Amino acid sequence: MKILIAAAGSRGDVDPYTGLGAALRAAGHDVALAATAPFAPLVRAAGLEFRALPADTRPRGDVTDRRELMRTAAAFLAELGQGFAGAVDAGTDLLLLSTTTAPLGWHLAEATGTPSLGVYLQPTAPTGDFPPVVTGARSLGRLGNRAAGRFALRMADRISEQGAARLRDRLGLAPLTASAMRRQRERAHWPVLHGCSTALVPAPADWRPGLDVVGNWWPYVDPAQRLPADLEDFLGAGPRPVLIGFGSMAAGEGERLGELAVRALRRAGLRGILQSGSAGLTADGGPDVLTVGDVPHALLLPRVAAVVHHAGAGTSAAALRAGVPAVTVPVTADQPFWARRLAALGAAAAPVPFASLTAEGLAEALDRVVNEEPYARAARAAARHLATEDGAARVLEAVERIARAR
Repeated sequence: MKILIAAAGSRGDVDPYTGLGAALRAAGHDVALAATAPFAPLVRAAGLEFRALPADTRPRGDVTDRRELMRTAAAFLAELGQGFAGAVDAGTDLLLLSTTTAPLGWHLAEATGTPSLGVYLQPTAPTGDFPPVVTGARSLGRLGNRAAGRFALRMADRISEQGAARLRDRLGLAPLTASAMRRQRERAHWPVLHGCSTALVPAPADWRPGLDVVGNWWPYVDPAQRLPADLEDFLGAGPRPVLIGFGSMAAGEGERLGELAVRALRRAGLRGILQSGSAGLTADGGPDVLTVGDVPHALLLPRVAAVVHHAGAGTSAAALRAGVPAVTVPVTADQPFWARRLAALGAAAAPVPFASLTAEGLAEALDRVVNEEPYARAARAAARHLATEDGAARVLEAVERIARAR
């Protein structure tokens, strides 16, 4: 089949679909991945056709105020919706929609008659097991969690309302609210496969039929790719270092965070690798600290003693896959959820909120996760669990069921 995967957001919202797309392509499908322009090289490196989505995802500083976050997200989706229709050509046989693109993709599927399947990186369906992932809230009890989950979906519909309305108008469809479209999908038991591990999110028993947790989709890595020579030299020059990075978070705070990281490493007596990311993390830490740019986690993380990260879904899973413990510094959105999940597994220290991060606190947390064996033991146990899951194979099974039904 000709399959279009649509994903949007930061790198962590797009990169896992390069691996998923490559697996589908290896099975004989013709796969395109629609994403915003900065991710074209990632998509093409995986051997997939790139189709551009119009929204701008360049860092504009971290948004932590909830109302401002909603306004920013609504503007993003409105911009995204205007170009989304152009990414679907007449020959598309199947749409694979991410958490972000599904509220728009449903309308495209209606207009074109194209089957669609949800491929989500975060669980969004209400459940008593945990509160809404994107809010970062702590558990409110089973009834409270479900009520909060329903409220979060109403807020998500408000965010996508303008983009969906403009898209329906462009497609020549009759008006339909975002919440009404979601209810249609729910009543039809629209299938959603969640690309996360059951080690972190066992499928809740109170979910409706059609919702499954299948295991992670890992970013594509060229089998011939190797770590840079200077990084290999650093890894071989002493004890395992700690990797410190904040992904797409903390834009513009690289110098401050780099200096803080170096002080923490020295206080804990550890070597470190700073991954620059959107923050531009950098510091002069002498021979015991190396700054690197974009390096595949699949190649680097198995070589380190621990990881300090912002608890994005992808980085959280990558650390578990490598079997290394973590210190999480969540900033916003779903990051507090994943941070608490890692801590509950015993594979990470208690989360250190970004706003209260200090060199002393980071050093203390690093000392614990590096030197206290239960953290490493829990991380290795989680890695064994993740090794039993094949998220891409589960998606392929679903795709082939749809192909047979056509």
